[in-house]
Amino acid sequence: MTQFKEKSGKDRENASVGLFDYPVLMAADILLYRATHVPVGEDQVAHLELNREVVRRFHKFYGELFPEPQPLLTHFPRLPGLDNRKMSKSYGNTIDLSDDAETVTKKVMRMYTDPKRIRADIPGTVEGNPVFTYHDAFNPDVAQVDDLKARYRAGTVGDVEVKRTLAAALNPMRERRADVRSNPARVKEILMDGSSRARAIAQETMKQVRDAVKLSYT
Repeated sequence: MTQFKEKSGKDRENASVGLFDYPVLMAADILLYRATHVPVGEDQVAHLELNREVVRRFHKFYGELFPEPQPLLTHFPRLPGLDNRKMSKSYGNTIDLSDDAETVTKKVMRMYTDPKRIRADIPGTVEGNPVFTYHDAFNPDVAQVDDLKARYRAGTVGDVEVKRTLAAALNPMRERRADVRSNPARVKEILMDGSSRARAIAQETMKQVRDAVKLSYT
């Protein structure tokens, strides 16, 4: 699929059978719970089309059982990595929710920006600039973001200020994650409840699948 094609062309060492087969595993996870909509990045849309093809093939032979899942895309279906490549742990270009404030700031400060802008007084490009993509996605202060964009285009604000403002905007999310982590009992309770409800759906799905393919012996 998409990721396998990309890696097999540019990053052959990381193009594995596991990556090639991944869309099938993804289909199993989705169909097991009979999901109607799936939140995905735009690079995963092709995987969902394979999923729908699996559904259609199953229905052709065994009858209607599964919905054909549709992609649920956000306003920012794909965020670039810190270096403006595809975000990936293998590239080391991610910001993790588990990072502390200092680490987040260090990562943001080394983010790729406009390569033609060698001084703060040179008008910069906002479009395709990862720092502003992150501002649009995570900074709730729209007026502040619009002001930074205007000043950046005019050459009246430097990359350092833009990045420090972004790091500050990311901190509340990191703090919420740290707060949740401080209450492991509550986290376990939520996970156990979700697991119980998911298991019930999965068991019913498998029962219907076995009945449909005549593998039910009860």
